[in-house]
Parts: sequence; structure tokens; C-alpha cells
Amino acid sequence: MKKILLCCSAGMSTSMLVQRMTKAAEARGIDCQIEAQAVTAFDDAIQSFDVCLLGPQVRFQLEELRKTASLYGKPIDAISPMAYGMMKGEEVLEQALSLIPE
Repeated sequence: MKKILLCCSAGMSTSMLVQRMTKAAEARGIDCQIEAQAVTAFDDAIQSFDVCLLGPQVRFQLEELRKTASLYGKPIDAISPMAYGMMKGEEVLEQALSLIPE
């Protein structure tokens, strides 16, 4: 099972994107657990996930969060504002999957 963490400023604005990503994963037969959490929970949460993607509103924290993620060997990246704004679940799912080492 792939475990994907999405972080935004409050953990709420990404819930619709999580739903779209979950539907995309189900359509492709990919077993995923996808959760949205506030970036303030990142330090504890990253340990339990395979990858983390940041919403555009917190992307400025990417380099700082990357330091913590690297301590646990976890990849992290920012979601493109276009994919996020248009709620492109398939595209964001593909981004997350591409970051998870096989």
C-alpha cells in the first residue's frame, strides 16, 4: 500500500484533492492511503507516509521540510499551483507515485 501525505495550511483545503486522488487510484487499481493534514503536523506525520506533497499555500516551506523528510528518507515536493487549483487528482497522484522509490 502506498501512503501519501498532502500538507496545506490547515489540512482542509486539500480534502477535495484527496477525494479526487483516491478515485484516480481506485480506477487504476492502486492500493493507496491518502491523507490531508496541516503542515504543523508534518514532523510527526511524515514518519508514517511514503511521500509528502505540499499545497501551494505552504510551498515556501519546502526546503525546511525537506530537511526533516530526509532524516526519515522520505521524498517531498510541492504540488503545482495549476494542478492544485484545478483539482487534477490523476496528475497529483502520478506526481506522488513518481517520487516513491520502488
